[in-house]
Amino acid sequence: MSNMTIPDAAVHFGVSREAIHNRVRRGSLKSVVENGVKLVIIDKTMASSPRVQVKKVAVNSDDKYYKLLEEQNTKLQEKVEKLEGETRSLRDQKEQMLIAERIKIEQIYKDKDEQLKSILNTFQSQFMLSSPEVQEEHLEAEIEEETQDEEIQEIETEKDEIEEEKIQKGRLGIMSLKKYLKEQKLPLKKVLRIKDKFKKQAKTDKRIITIGKKYYLNLDKYDYRDLF
Repeated sequence: MSNMTIPDAAVHFGVSREAIHNRVRRGSLKSVVENGVKLVIIDKTMASSPRVQVKKVAVNSDDKYYKLLEEQNTKLQEKVEKLEGETRSLRDQKEQMLIAERIKIEQIYKDKDEQLKSILNTFQSQFMLSSPEVQEEHLEAEIEEETQDEEIQEIETEKDEIEEEKIQKGRLGIMSLKKYLKEQKLPLKKVLRIKDKFKKQAKTDKRIITIGKKYYLNLDKYDYRDLF
């Protein structure tokens, strides 16, 4: 047996003070007054406050709750750090893309400037060529060039004719490819094909005599059936 004050009894049984007073009035708890203080007589066989157990359970639950919160907080912190790293990476990639795009745009403008300069130079050249003095000089140069080409062509033709005449006089059985094909009266496609063969083998085939741009055959000495 032990005596407790009303507040201590309330804590012991885990109830309010009013509940202790009600128990005393109902007679479920005995009480005494010592020195003006009401004391509740507590039997050791009486169960202690279930609230104490609840409190202990609550404390254990709180510990688990706080531990869970700490774990979640750690995971959230890791996710935040991961997202910050990805954000930095994306920001760096964006900066690199912007730099590359700027370089590309600068190159495009540079190319456009070069094209514009080329066009302006072309217009300037055409404008200069359109002047009467330049046109007259250009026409004179073209006439002179054409005259020189004609003279060179005539000289080469004369040389070829002279060489061909020498060959015809000095060597029997020698005939120009042009004359031979003309005498054979071959179709145009076959004539062109034969000329192409002679052109390809003229430098390496000793049977083909080349003078200028003309080819000659030695029919008495060689067989040309593989070329025809």
